Amino acid sequence: MPLERPLSLLGTCSKLFSQMAVAAEIQRLCPDILIWQTYDSAVKADLFSTAIVSSTGVFIIDPVPLTESAFSRLANVGQAAAVIVTNSNHHRASAQFSERFSVPVFAHVKSFPQQKPLRFSEIADSDAVSDDLSVIAIDGAVDGEIAIHYRAGNGTLIVGDALINFEPCGFTFLPRMYCAKEKEMKQSLRKLLDLSAERILFAHGLPIMSKASARLRQLFDGES
Repeated sequence: MPLERPLSLLGTCSKLFSQMAVAAEIQRLCPDILIWQTYDSAVKADLFSTAIVSSTGVFIIDPVPLTESAFSRLANVGQAAAVIVTNSNHHRASAQFSERFSVPVFAHVKSFPQQKPLRFSEIADSDAVSDDLSVIAIDGAVDGEIAIHYRAGNGTLIVGDALINFEPCGFTFLPRMYCAKEKEMKQSLRKLLDLSAERILFAHGLPIMSKASARLRQLFDGES
């Protein structure tokens, strides 16, 4: 799976925004969870984005650009609280969303090792970004890798690159060739087994909408 290129390799934020494929549709998975996706020919992969309508506002995770009409629909969902970036390869259109909504970009410090967004706010393992969203740092994957746990509705996990769900791979771990330290990543991912999750949403791949915790445990059992 080709990883998305860091912002530093692409020049300015505006240049990145103009080069990325634009999504035109937003799908509502649940009353408080929305996703949108687009295929990016530059990286030869589908890119997924998530919006969580939490009790304290809308958190926008790894956003890819939207058409103006789709952006307006997202803006009408509720008051934006923050943009969240799940690793150093997922800058995507985070700066543009942050600017348009006048909200901070939450990310691990390693996700922006050089130039940081104007409204950057550092998050780390076990941080709570709202009453019902918390951060889980995933070491050994991509720099700055985090997962987000949303407790409402029996639980939802939103992951960056450490877990994927698309053909021909299916639901599995990030392939070894893209990991900084594969063994460390898998050990770190075991923290997710302690969390209740009916759903898992991915930056790359279709969401798992039921019995996600059981699916994740089966994945680890297959490693034994």
